[in-house]
Amino acid sequence: MNKSMNQLLKLEELGQFLLAILLFNQLDYAWWVFLACILLPDLSMLGYLVSTKIGAWMYNFFHHKMLGLVFLMVGLWLEHPMFTLIGIILFGHAAMDRIFG
Repeated sequence: MNKSMNQLLKLEELGQFLLAILLFNQLDYAWWVFLACILLPDLSMLGYLVSTKIGAWMYNFFHHKMLGLVFLMVGLWLEHPMFTLIGIILFGHAAMDRIFG
């Protein structure tokens, strides 16, 4: 992949991360909650303690943006702030990971 395409993809991920921050700002949580939760999806790497296969599956599952979007949509539909928060964190974390490679 050429350098300009890579930069464009990182810019897209940055936009998605900023969207997650904007969405979080609409919730009734203190800012420290976002900072405390944004790295929680990396706990999925604990699956590597069981096996490489399980670790890779868990990591990929919890870093898939669609999972975040599903939680977000269900949270909005049910008006459940915790599901909404989980969705925003999962989505934002996946975007943040892709920004840094």
